Amino acid sequence: MGGDSAARPAPTELERLAGLTIVPHRYYGRWVAAAIILLLFAWVVKAFAEGQIAWKVVGQFLTAPAILNGLVNTVIMTACAMALGIVLGVLFAIMYMSPNPVLRGSALFYIWFFRGTPLLLQLLLWFNLALVFPRIGIPGLIEFRTIDVITPFVATLLGLGMNQGAYTAEVVRSGILSVDLGQTEAAKSIGMNRLTTLRRIILPQAMRVIIPPVGNEFISMVKLTSIASVIQYSEILRNAQTIYYANARVIELLIVAAIWYLAVVTLLQVGQFFLERFFSRGRGERRIRQKVGRNKAAGGQA
Repeated sequence: MGGDSAARPAPTELERLAGLTIVPHRYYGRWVAAAIILLLFAWVVKAFAEGQIAWKVVGQFLTAPAILNGLVNTVIMTACAMALGIVLGVLFAIMYMSPNPVLRGSALFYIWFFRGTPLLLQLLLWFNLALVFPRIGIPGLIEFRTIDVITPFVATLLGLGMNQGAYTAEVVRSGILSVDLGQTEAAKSIGMNRLTTLRRIILPQAMRVIIPPVGNEFISMVKLTSIASVIQYSEILRNAQTIYYANARVIELLIVAAIWYLAVVTLLQVGQFFLERFFSRGRGERRIRQKVGRNKAAGGQA
């Protein structure tokens, strides 16, 4: 008996672990945090449900002609301002990276000024440009009164678009810098000039880095158009304010404006998702090819 007991092998580490009871980890902090968040959410919903809010008025003005007109103006201004901002951003990003000191200095000044001053101040400067330049045009050939040219729409477009261009320039520049320098050298070796290299080699690869922040800026532009209400541009918020000044339904009209802003932003987020996925296709396929290549190499070594 004693010999059999001595000859029995000691239990392995796996056998010892198999005899243990697995106890799941208790995430009490998560449950407490979730409960607090749900309570706060329920409190907010209860406050809006029981508050002095006429929800019939919200539904009534949700499709009011003035609100829909403001929605259209908001969408048009967002698209136009972002188009101007992207064009200026690409242009000044290329100028910033140019070896020409004049072009580089001009780009630096543009980015410094429009990023360094508040957007509201820029809108007011454009809207009151007639106080500095009463007439604009070519002296002696064709001139216009500035007050007739710089309408609320034009002032808003210039203010939002040129401000956006300064930020987009930095985004585009970072995207260009993310592309390996060897791509540029390879393009030079086959005779491509600098602009052709940018257009056909660098920018297409940089889009993967550029798209996400520019998409976020596009979404932000929808909300930034509300600032243009101070210079009488008829977007959603200004038209909502005009209505509640007349009927005193302040909260109801603000809720209407919020619903439409959220609707537009949600659609843009969906579009951004598919756009990012489109420009990431090559990267995903490249990762798969690299993984297959590594697996083949490992199999060959085995």
